[in-house]
Amino acid sequence: MHAITISEPGGPEALVWARVPEPVAGEGEVLVEVAASGVNRADVLQRRGFYDPPPGASPYPGLECAGRVAAVGEGVTGWRVGDEVCALLAGGGYAERVAVPAGQVLPVPGGLDLVTAAALPEVVCTVWSNVFMIAGLRPGETLLVHGGGSGIGTLAIQLGKAVGARVAVTAGSAGKLARCAELGADILVNYREEDFVERLAEATGGAGADVVLDIVGAAYLARNIAALAPGGRLAVIGMQGGTRAELDLSALLAKRGAITATSLRARPPAEKAAVVAAVREHVWPLLADGRVRAVVDRTLPMAEAAQAHRVMEASDHVGKIVLTR
Repeated sequence: MHAITISEPGGPEALVWARVPEPVAGEGEVLVEVAASGVNRADVLQRRGFYDPPPGASPYPGLECAGRVAAVGEGVTGWRVGDEVCALLAGGGYAERVAVPAGQVLPVPGGLDLVTAAALPEVVCTVWSNVFMIAGLRPGETLLVHGGGSGIGTLAIQLGKAVGARVAVTAGSAGKLARCAELGADILVNYREEDFVERLAEATGGAGADVVLDIVGAAYLARNIAALAPGGRLAVIGMQGGTRAELDLSALLAKRGAITATSLRARPPAEKAAVVAAVREHVWPLLADGRVRAVVDRTLPMAEAAQAHRVMEASDHVGKIVLTR
C-alpha cells in the first residue's frame, strides 16, 4: 500500500507518499480501508521530530480516519467487512489502510459522509474526555476555549453550548471570532488586541471561567489561573506556548482550582475505548440530529499532505483540514 512517510524530521517536504508494507488486522483489531484522514497539530510535531508514536503504533502520521472495514481480526464482534466507520488512532491515518483496536472504532454518524467523519474522532475524544469526563463542565457554567477557530475549538464551542454552558473563546482575528460566534460562542476575545483575563472578568461580572481548555501551555499558565472562577478547572492539552512555567500555588489555592494535563495518543487501548464509548453515547446523537457539526475548512489529496501541513502551520484555517484518497 501507500502511506505518507517521514524519512527524517524536517519541514513539510519531509512528508513523502511512498510504498510501505501493508498492515494486517491482529487479534481484537479492525483493518480500515482509509477514505480520509484528519490533520492535527500533533502530526506537525511528529513530522518535526518532537512527538514520536507510542511503542507498537504505526510510524506514519495521522490520529484519526474514516473509511470502510476491510477485515476484522480474531475476537472482534460488532463490525463487519464493508461497514462505514471512523476511528481514533495512535498513528497511521495518512495511509491507504490502517489497523486499529476495535474499541477505538465508531460508526459514521447518521447523515455524514466519510470525509466529514474523518474530522471527528481525535477532536471529539479530546474535547469530551477533558472538558466533560475530567473537568466536569456543567450546565450554566462558563467554558473558556483557547484557539476557538481550531478543530478542537470549533467542536468545544458547540459541545459547550449543547450542554447549556456559556462559552468564551480566544482567537487571533476578527474573521475567526465571527466564525466562532456563528457556532454559538458568547464571549469573543481577540488575543492580539485584548487581555482575555480582563475581558472575561468584564463579561462574567468578575466570576471568571469554571473550565478552561488550553492548547497554549506555559505562556498562558499564570493568566489561565487568574481567569479561573472559584473552584475552576484548567485542562491543559497543548504546549504551543512552551513547556515550562512557574506556578504560583497561592494563586491556585486562592481559587481552590485544579489543573489537569493530558494527552490522548499514548493512553492504553482500554482507556481510549472508554473515551470512545462515552463519545458514542453522548456526542454521536448530537451529530446525527445536527445540533453539533464537524467544521471542515478544506480537503486536499493525501499525497499532498505537505501542503496540508503548510496550511496548518500558517494557522489561517478555521476547523479541520482533511486529507482524502
